[in-house]
Amino acid sequence: MRKLTYFVACTIDGFIGDPGGDASSMFKYATEEFLEYLRTEYPETVSAEGRKLLGFDGAENRHFDTVVQGRVSYQLALDAGITSPYAQMREYVASRTLTASPDPNVELITGDLVGRVRELKAEDGALGVWLCGGSQLAGELLDEIDELVIKTYPQVYGSGIPMFGSDFAVTEFTLDAVRVFENGVVVRTYSRVR
Repeated sequence: MRKLTYFVACTIDGFIGDPGGDASSMFKYATEEFLEYLRTEYPETVSAEGRKLLGFDGAENRHFDTVVQGRVSYQLALDAGITSPYAQMREYVASRTLTASPDPNVELITGDLVGRVRELKAEDGALGVWLCGGSQLAGELLDEIDELVIKTYPQVYGSGIPMFGSDFAVTEFTLDAVRVFENGVVVRTYSRVR
């Protein structure tokens, strides 16, 4: 069984974007040390365009061969004229509003989200499934998430878009690893307690 990993960036107080969904204030933490970490440990989580700009577009995927993201997260790429932001993986977009995929590499999930994610997890393969975001999608898939990799940036928003847009539910995870960067970024990895 493949893992579903919510690999996400957030503030100290757990927001993945400000009240309007903007997270650009976090971009300043993309220092050389942190980008090297992404290049060597999670190269597939950098967009295809970003990989080209940073000179590692040929890097092999290390953790994921499939990405699932929500419509709002995907819209950021569409607004930039990019229809396949993670072309190095199979891409799925959960949407209730898109009627046709704008790219042959992007499959829409318009119906049973949990069922489709369970099918993806049940596929053979050594690499897992990356839950890219956003908040509502993570909330809907909370019971399916096997691992959290949380990149915490040293900022406080006070309000905004939470990591999980869901009803109250205590869900336990075990801390597996912590990596601290000189710029104050902390990456924590958790496994789900089953």
